[in-house]
Amino acid sequence: MATDIERTHHRGGDLDEIRQVLLDIYAEVYAADLDRPFHSVRSFAERLAGYAAAPGFECVVGWSRDVPVGYAFGYTLQAGARWWIGLTEPVPAVDIEEDGRRTFALNELMVREPWRGSGAARTIHDTLVAARTERRVTLLVDPTHPKVLALYERWGYRVLGNVRPAWPDAPLLTALLLDRSRPGAAPAR
Repeated sequence: MATDIERTHHRGGDLDEIRQVLLDIYAEVYAADLDRPFHSVRSFAERLAGYAAAPGFECVVGWSRDVPVGYAFGYTLQAGARWWIGLTEPVPAVDIEEDGRRTFALNELMVREPWRGSGAARTIHDTLVAARTERRVTLLVDPTHPKVLALYERWGYRVLGNVRPAWPDAPLLTALLLDRSRPGAAPAR
């Protein structure tokens, strides 16, 4: 059960302690796509190093009896963030203006197969988000995964639009936003 999952918090300076756990889970979860350049472990490791160096980086790893279940991590978007570059349709400027305190970018949330459907993803997500002070959370989802999009929408996220990130070989993704000041959303600390 997800309630039995122990959770550990990590900052960017802790990356060396958890890097291999994150890479191993990534390789397991993305096993079918590792031959695609963007999804290769090497490419992910490069992105991970960049994320961990960003202001406000935080990671939560879920554990069951010393076995890693999954993790979530992200960082605080700074003024002029590249996160919104590549939006494919116009959005209100107020939705994408960053000040270095307003938005937490959730880069990854993944759970290993044995724990999928157990509530582990929601537990890890909520643990990470509850520790944040930002008023909103954003994430990117592959639009060819409608069940994942629907899951995030049930959690209170709304679709902002599609974006093609500036990373080499990046796929088209759907940007979502969670306004933590909305009733029912996880409040900001």
